[in-house]
Amino acid sequence: MKKINVLLQLLALLFVVGACEEQDNIEPVGNWELSAPVLAGPAENAAVTLDQANPNATIRFEWQPAVSSKNYGVTYKLVLDSAANADFSTPILSMPTGNGGKNLFITPTAMQIDQALSMAGYDANSAAQLKWAIVAQSLSKETVSEAKTINITRFQNETHPDRLYISGSATEKGTDIGQAIAMRPLKDANGNRTNVFEVYTRLTEGGTFRFYSQQNANSLVYGAASGGGLRKKGAPITAPGAGTYRVTVDLNNNTFSFLKIDRWSAVGGAFASGWGGDEPLQYKGNGVWEASLNIDKTEGFIFRPNGDWAYQMKRVKGTTNQLMLQSQAGGAGVEVEDIPATATGRHIVTLNLSGDQYTYSLQKDTSVPPPTTMPDKLFLLQGNTVVAEFTKDGNNFKSNIFLALEASKEYRLNSANDGSGTSYTIGAKIGETTAPNGDAVSSPVDFGTGNAAIAVARDQAYQITLNFQTGKLTWKYYNIKLFHWDNNGGWDARNELVMTYKHPYTFEGTHALKANYDIKFNSPWEVEFGTNSTALTGTMTHKGPNYKGITQAGNYKATITVANDYQTAEYSFVKQ
Repeated sequence: MKKINVLLQLLALLFVVGACEEQDNIEPVGNWELSAPVLAGPAENAAVTLDQANPNATIRFEWQPAVSSKNYGVTYKLVLDSAANADFSTPILSMPTGNGGKNLFITPTAMQIDQALSMAGYDANSAAQLKWAIVAQSLSKETVSEAKTINITRFQNETHPDRLYISGSATEKGTDIGQAIAMRPLKDANGNRTNVFEVYTRLTEGGTFRFYSQQNANSLVYGAASGGGLRKKGAPITAPGAGTYRVTVDLNNNTFSFLKIDRWSAVGGAFASGWGGDEPLQYKGNGVWEASLNIDKTEGFIFRPNGDWAYQMKRVKGTTNQLMLQSQAGGAGVEVEDIPATATGRHIVTLNLSGDQYTYSLQKDTSVPPPTTMPDKLFLLQGNTVVAEFTKDGNNFKSNIFLALEASKEYRLNSANDGSGTSYTIGAKIGETTAPNGDAVSSPVDFGTGNAAIAVARDQAYQITLNFQTGKLTWKYYNIKLFHWDNNGGWDARNELVMTYKHPYTFEGTHALKANYDIKFNSPWEVEFGTNSTALTGTMTHKGPNYKGITQAGNYKATITVANDYQTAEYSFVKQ
């Protein structure tokens, strides 16, 4: 019993001690007040000069605490703003104090304050007339101390941002700063910042833009100075005209410049034109140029803009795909070399001049060049066997009938029935689709001259049309359903029972069928087979009447084999 009494006394003591401590910010009870903190130092109208040689030196701001009449916890933050502003609604600097906001002092560094003043538009080596205050917060209540003035002189020389972005109505991403386009920061041979940035991008005539240190509203903003060049908080810069440009910014002397890019081209021994000609690339947007080019030899090449040898873009030695202008490589301590072509044939050549690292890629081009002429005849071959001779109709060759093709076999298109004529190929498999179970499934694919075999994605009966004007092969196949319904008002409640294709030309499925229900085999709404006959086997015709031959309910294996023109079909129902 004595041990229990001692334990109860200890618990009571702990409760009393806890009640004397600051209350948690859980739930306010009744009316209460929060006093304002009282500033202690620096003194009114203090003068501070930031030492650029000692950027991590601190300035100590301190204050007397705010008090909650209910003893709720209080947190603090420092706000620093122009002395001319009426309040601290948009401070130049806002920093929470340490210890979860509970400390009664804060020590920002000279660098932190200088950067905040720089972003606010104050020039280097200039004195800024400011005021500071402390904001106290407890639960939903907030109080602000009386402000004190302070004069702070910035670093002697300007500090520059690590990043720079371009944004505005003239740019590819528009006026949303959150989508501002990153510029590439150039570095010296030791990897240090040079304060020079560049970006390859498209500009719109009549639009404007500015440069930003961040992709948000707190960014330092650079615009046009009245006498030319750049200045912080400067005016929007008008685009020099529509086109693609290299835009360069040098923050060391606050200048910007434009190099118009009429074209980027590949040039070199890898191409038939050699070093004396250009293979132009097309601008795809967002700093990327691309083209399908034929590589004749496994030799070297470079990229250059506007046919100008002064701007040779080469591969960085020791990398697989990194690029740099030869004119910039020396200053960056980098060696460059011609880009090697390791395989011949048509390739997609991509030049990516976006982000911090420029790159290139060479990918085998599996697309098909469109046909230049139309033959007199066209055949589909499987091995040495002619599967079909297409019918010529204007710019088209048509199969007219549906061809039962198999995924396990390869096919070829040729202008001669023995395969000795002009060969054609396609850019994708016949029957390749993301929606294979539709009713009438169809898709165009690129076709043109080429020897590559033609593959089929799935066994089916395909109708094929080749348009030599558009360079498109269009294939089409049907899926068949068994429609099953009570003809006495039951159409809307019909069953649409899916049949499975079996090579060749056959669809089958086992289904529960009701007695005396109407039946049709449909690929709605282009194909529908029916018959007057009530026999369990026989012939159906396209657009024939509803079939009524199921007189006993049960499971039936239904089979229909269509003619290659889908005008007639042989059917059977076998009760299981």
